[in-house]
Amino acid sequence: MNSVDPFDLSKALDGAAKAHLDPTVSKFELRAEYGPSGDQESAIEKTLSQLRNSQSRCVMLGVTGSGKTFAMANIIESLNIPTLILSHNKTLSRQLWQEMSSLFPNNAVEYFVSHYDYYQPEAYLPKRDLYIEKELSLNERIEQERFSTVASLVSRPDVLVVATVSAIYGLNPPETFLQQHARIHVGQQVEPHDVVKELVALQYRRVTGEISRGELRLRGEVLDLWMPSRDDPLRIQFDLDGIIRIQVCESVSWEAVDEVEEVWVHPKEFFMTSPERFERALDDIEFELQERLDFFEKEGRDLEAHRLESKTRYDLDMLKEIGHCRSVENYSMHFDGRTYGERPYCLLDFFSACAKTFHGSKEKFLVIMDESHVTLPQLGGMYHGDKARKDNLIEHGFRLPSAADNRPLKDHEFQSLVHQLLYVSATPGERELRQLCECTGQNMPEQDPKEKRKPLLKDALGEIQGISRMEIRPTGLLDPSIEVRPTEGQVQNLLDEINDCTQRNERVLVTVMTIKFAEEVADYLQRMGIKAHYLHSEIDTLERSEIIKALRIGHIDVVVGINLLREGLDIPEVSLVAIFDADKEGFLRNERSLLQTIGRASRNENGKVILYADSMGRAMESAISQTIERRQKQLAHNETHGIIPKTIVKPLPVMGIEAEQLLAGTAGKGVTGGKRFVGGSSSQSTKSRANDLVKKFNLGAGLWGDDVLSNLSQPDSEEFDSDVNEDLVLIDRLKKEMIQAAERLEFEKAAQLRDRIFQLENSTSN
Repeated sequence: MNSVDPFDLSKALDGAAKAHLDPTVSKFELRAEYGPSGDQESAIEKTLSQLRNSQSRCVMLGVTGSGKTFAMANIIESLNIPTLILSHNKTLSRQLWQEMSSLFPNNAVEYFVSHYDYYQPEAYLPKRDLYIEKELSLNERIEQERFSTVASLVSRPDVLVVATVSAIYGLNPPETFLQQHARIHVGQQVEPHDVVKELVALQYRRVTGEISRGELRLRGEVLDLWMPSRDDPLRIQFDLDGIIRIQVCESVSWEAVDEVEEVWVHPKEFFMTSPERFERALDDIEFELQERLDFFEKEGRDLEAHRLESKTRYDLDMLKEIGHCRSVENYSMHFDGRTYGERPYCLLDFFSACAKTFHGSKEKFLVIMDESHVTLPQLGGMYHGDKARKDNLIEHGFRLPSAADNRPLKDHEFQSLVHQLLYVSATPGERELRQLCECTGQNMPEQDPKEKRKPLLKDALGEIQGISRMEIRPTGLLDPSIEVRPTEGQVQNLLDEINDCTQRNERVLVTVMTIKFAEEVADYLQRMGIKAHYLHSEIDTLERSEIIKALRIGHIDVVVGINLLREGLDIPEVSLVAIFDADKEGFLRNERSLLQTIGRASRNENGKVILYADSMGRAMESAISQTIERRQKQLAHNETHGIIPKTIVKPLPVMGIEAEQLLAGTAGKGVTGGKRFVGGSSSQSTKSRANDLVKKFNLGAGLWGDDVLSNLSQPDSEEFDSDVNEDLVLIDRLKKEMIQAAERLEFEKAAQLRDRIFQLENSTSN
């Protein structure tokens, strides 16, 4: 391991305003127009008491619509320590991030998920003698948010990160990140030449004339910098006291288009390490290769030896020549300086570094696991799936044994790194309940020897003490009414129900068992004149969020999904949930899954659930009985307090605004709530913006208005002055940009600029 303390963040904080590093100054501030109500207050107080008494594992049970997100926000504000919220899929993570961003507008609320839109890992199938090459599609918009997350964790005390299981995959250690990136911020007391030296060390090339990507230019007290992942260069202005302004500029005219407070500049080449560490890693790879070749030769496995030598020698040649190879992650153990079996660094190490630097102890951070009954098993299963694939590659000579150490955390490694963990769910799983019992000295309810099945959730919850409960909705909304209907003619029967809902301007969620059936049902509904769309794992991350937005706005009336419709989706416009094959017990139709799916209709006063089934299973019976019990409990509360149930009213989202903010290259929050500029390639992003969501996914049966389409693909007209003379100047500038975009082969951007030029020319001629 490195002798340098991986949790030493002193380099990141050089020149920063010391007051802003104090957690009593830069602290979490919850901004909401309402306070805790119902049984939220008691649940929050109980959980805070447990956490302050150093209880390592806590469980908060909150029914759908009881305000679990708001309760989590209150706990975060009260503890005022760095917090990681883990969710089990990207759609729900994005929704949580949006909600937390609005509740903590002046704090660093970050988003950390997998940056792959598509990832086919390298694999070998021995039975078929089939080797599969690695294929991937990077989402560079999400990559810039990952970058922003790490930048916040090493530079400020008030960081809240919403993440998926990507958080347990390997990253460079915090100190390595700091050695490879430069932090430049307004108010920094530094000389221009010192900044230039730091950037040259990151392999940026200094020029005196025209500037292009990967280059910098210093003219007096103005430093121009163009990061290779950006279409928009930076202009940094100095005075006698240091940096006074950082601007994002247009690439042709150098007009300022945005202003930011700080910039984290990544290297010109991403895979950088010290020359000494790099040379040592190459020697270690050579040594390991020779050991493995000797092993194969002794075993008489010449084919495996030949495979391994040819692949590894090729990678070594690439590393020596250009410093990078296609499968460089398989050698991460050597570049990190780890030993066999030693866990990789991950996002949790950055939380430890943040906690140690700003809060005095590397244990002073909190992890909240949302929808823990799904997220916890998912975390535990990541390592085993990765190991099975790597073992085949290593055994048959495609990879060195060290490739196995480029992996996600094992379950016990994750648990050991997290000193305080709050599980949040409407249906806590057996694992989190068992951990609660272990840390509080209780006995976990076990299976009756006479029973062949495990005890039901409702029985376990009745015996375990110390669970914080939120079973009363502040809105007075009831659990939905439930009907069980036969499966014969179920799609036609559902069509009548959908028509009733659309007449009341309400939305519908339909959950099925397979991707194919989801697409078939959505296609049938569209042919029947219903604005329907499917939603499943093969749809791009941010586009899933846009589909949910479209449902809320009314561009779509029905979404047909599989497992994405279960936990956490907050769509108050939905009044009907239909569950096909409700009696087919399994992962998608067990007691907890049914309760979660039923809960999607509990945010609307007309909430209703239809279970299509031909029999009454044990899971169905338990889910229905618990729903009825909660409905009666809420009714009694409403009568006592004179509450009339009313559908939750939430502001409608704006289509495309989230993607536009990402495309602008700003993410996170500055010290005073401003923007942070981070790297992210605009070439791919421009393509994403140009690919119209409506046409690509046939959203809303193609019934979106032209105004929506233009907002998604064209610049806002407010950005431009309508004065005729200035329009002529603007047209000339846009023509230059169009030519430059075409030369860069960014034809979508060039076409957008051409359309804008035509629009301006028509307006000036009129």
